Amino acid sequence: MHPSTALATVLVDELVRGGVREAVLCPGSRSAPLAYAFEEADRSGRLRLHVRVDERSAAFLALGMARSSGLPVPVVTTSGTAVANLHPAVLEAHHSGIPLVVVSADRPTELRGTGANQTTVQPGMFGGAVRWEVDLPAPDARPGQVGAWRSTVCRALAAALDAAGSGGWVRSGPVHLNVALRDPLAPDLDDTTGWGEALDGRADGGPWVRVGSRDDDGDPRTVVLLGDLTDPAVTDLALSWAAASGWPVLAEPFGRLPSGPTVVPHGVLVAADTALVDELAPGRVVVVGRLTLFRELGALLRRPGVVVEHVTGAPSWTDPSHVVGLVRPVTDLQRGERSADPSWAQRWVAAGESLSAAVREAAGLGSAPGPDASPHLTSVGVAVTVASLLGEADTLVLGSSNAPRDLALGLGALPQPARPVVVGNRGLAGIDGTVSTAVGVALAQAAQGHRDGGGGSAGRTVALMGDLTFLHDTNGLLVGPDEPRPDLTIVVVNDDGGGIFSTLEYGAPERSATPERRTATERLFGTPHGTDLQALCAAHHVGHVRVGTLAELAAVLAERGGLRVVEVAVDRWGHRALRDVLRRR
Repeated sequence: MHPSTALATVLVDELVRGGVREAVLCPGSRSAPLAYAFEEADRSGRLRLHVRVDERSAAFLALGMARSSGLPVPVVTTSGTAVANLHPAVLEAHHSGIPLVVVSADRPTELRGTGANQTTVQPGMFGGAVRWEVDLPAPDARPGQVGAWRSTVCRALAAALDAAGSGGWVRSGPVHLNVALRDPLAPDLDDTTGWGEALDGRADGGPWVRVGSRDDDGDPRTVVLLGDLTDPAVTDLALSWAAASGWPVLAEPFGRLPSGPTVVPHGVLVAADTALVDELAPGRVVVVGRLTLFRELGALLRRPGVVVEHVTGAPSWTDPSHVVGLVRPVTDLQRGERSADPSWAQRWVAAGESLSAAVREAAGLGSAPGPDASPHLTSVGVAVTVASLLGEADTLVLGSSNAPRDLALGLGALPQPARPVVVGNRGLAGIDGTVSTAVGVALAQAAQGHRDGGGGSAGRTVALMGDLTFLHDTNGLLVGPDEPRPDLTIVVVNDDGGGIFSTLEYGAPERSATPERRTATERLFGTPHGTDLQALCAAHHVGHVRVGTLAELAAVLAERGGLRVVEVAVDRWGHRALRDVLRRR
């Protein structure tokens, strides 16, 4: 089966599974794979196909059927001006809230801008008139693409129907699937092999992704993954929900810093133990929020046979691996589900607890953060020390790169209770503007404290970031003499460069096996800068303290000091060594 035929077959199958019962097709060459697939679905009685020669009329025909039925109706065209002729109906669907689905065939992306016949830039053609759009690349012969194709159709239908429940902010309306197709376009009349069962959807005949509440109690062997949540109350709700059923929780350190009887200490290290995960094999994984940090947690979602669900309060959902089968509303966290197998769940928690002593030793934490901690400084030790000194009224702002990873690795080494609100710019996880973001959080925190109960009641704000993140936004320290100044402590873990890269494949020992390789790695990824942070802070009239032990760090953080920077120097190449030690143990 040709790749273009496979793509068209999957798209039409998933449209039918998602509730499509009528479709309108306009003749064309580039859209031939789609035409054959829709005709086959019509012939087998799965939907009813309507063929029209004029695209404008075809689009309004689809609009009328969608308006009357309330179901999404696709209109299918070839490339070029054929797509533009749909615009009047798309505008009407936009303003009327009608679930019209534009499926436009397109030339492969390498032909755009080359003068190729019937080739223009079709993505974005309808501007803001569509609720959602996607530009599907021309397929190749890899069956692994099928999940992405099916989940893409589910996203389109969910957006057209506002099925993800945006609370009235977005209503039903048109969506646009632009589908690039490469020759050959006609199906092979003799050969139906090459993809086989890889094209299959869900065995129950339902859509690849269902949007709505769960209608049963799910699997007792459920693991909950806690990702980035902008509302700390949702973190607490998710933790209570998991605790009520006894499900183990593996958490990223965002929202309210996770804590509770079923939270697995050092969860990322437990997830990295593939032999243990194979032995404890979850039947279901429920993701609450957006996972942004660890490949080890993402790997749990891709285990064969596991059922994956995502709980979200947004009108969309996170699923880069295209494995989510059910998208659930946050309100589902308010109802109970089947309890876990107690011995199975406890083994997850016990596996994390067994690592705590090794983590504390490797991170230089001693028996507790404070005077008895080791003089050996690590970024994990710094992160745990900072978080352990903050309470529920406080906010911890994390920069990207190492800071959130360090705190996640140390989760479980924190004394209880230590549950500050943890925030970070995780939408795109860049290092841009982190100092300014922290300043904004501190100013808002102080203002809220004044509104709630007087000038002295505001929780404190502390930021934790690496030196490159800090240097990327030192203009955030520039606060004019007549402007409100934040009560903000910025802890900068200074490893003189891009320490995060030493933990990735670029920092593998073989990359530095020769002087030439080490020089290249250091120049391209280590990026040492040698900047004097004390002098830089002085130029901005901002206080600066350099500490050399965790005890000194704890002493400095015990005091509030307006806007100030606390610098902690660590060995850049020690990041990888620390992670290697923790994973071995």
